[in-house]
Amino acid sequence: MGDAQSDKLADAQADNGAMMRAIDLARHAAGRTAPNPMVGCVLVKDGRIIAEGWHEGPGKDHAEVMALKNASEEARGSTAFVSLEPCNHTGRTGPCSKALIAAGIREVVCAMADPNPVAAGGANRLRAADIPVRVGICETEARHLNRAWLHAISAARPFVTAKSAMSLDGRIATHTGESQWITSHESRKAGHRIRANVDAILVGAQTVLADDPSLTARIGAETRRPLRVVLDSTARTSPGAKIYERVGRGALLATTGRATARRLDPFREMGVEVLQLPAEENGRVDLDALLSELFARNVHHLMVEGGGEVLGAFFDADLIDEIELFVAPKLIGGGSPAFGGKGVAHLADADRFDFRLTASDGPDQHWTGMRKETA
Repeated sequence: MGDAQSDKLADAQADNGAMMRAIDLARHAAGRTAPNPMVGCVLVKDGRIIAEGWHEGPGKDHAEVMALKNASEEARGSTAFVSLEPCNHTGRTGPCSKALIAAGIREVVCAMADPNPVAAGGANRLRAADIPVRVGICETEARHLNRAWLHAISAARPFVTAKSAMSLDGRIATHTGESQWITSHESRKAGHRIRANVDAILVGAQTVLADDPSLTARIGAETRRPLRVVLDSTARTSPGAKIYERVGRGALLATTGRATARRLDPFREMGVEVLQLPAEENGRVDLDALLSELFARNVHHLMVEGGGEVLGAFFDADLIDEIELFVAPKLIGGGSPAFGGKGVAHLADADRFDFRLTASDGPDQHWTGMRKETA
């Protein structure tokens, strides 16, 4: 390989390394940026990173601004690597494209263009100021990072991740209702890491009645509390359940007109948002209507944890975008299936997801399924 080719390869590797660092930084705020995307930025000068930044959440500095503040005057003449095209609009904060121009940035490298018409145009503004812009470095990784945000802004509904912990024969409880614990401690820790990356977690009334879960995300010493959503068409759960505690982003009771005012008033008194929605033919909450309401509340990534009838309802409605399955090497027989509902009528319809086996530290298997584009 000639010297010129070696130099190009080295430059490409350096660019990839800087961009992957920006993507890793963006991930620091997973689950806390909606309705904004996760964004990271690194400033590189003379072959070394001189400053870093990431967007921590709505109303806080964008990644580029944080990096520029950390670099101060040294930012002049550097290259900015950003996981998303710098914004070009004024919302709670000013346009990042303008901040980069004012700081004297030499070049901007973006992983992907911004598909949001409200914020897009930063690359054009930079080029108009004679600052070169390159787009597409590590784009696959950047799109995967913000897959929920990208889906939400295009479909106007949350990206839905279904999660279940089951036995090898697909059971989430014995015939007596015992369910804790089927999977290992390691799998439960992995489940908490997934919870920490979402905006809201949804369960059905039966799960609340049987398990009284708090649905927090415990990561080391930190406890995160996404919005908790309970599907309860008749408000038969207790307003004193752990899930309704007034902590974190709070709780939402999704119910129907079948729930009486006498049943709903105690929830409202507890500070629980009560959302009465249309009912489907079976009397249960209309899931499309619910997802629209959650999107209006800046929920871009929803995790559906069950039980089996709720997961089955989302599957039957074809509303699942990603699946996380933790499978323990146990046989239960009978009991409660992980996915209830009608299921598919034809085997050809059972091939909606691309599954891969994720590394696990414990005895269980962890399968992740991404919805196929053709599904």
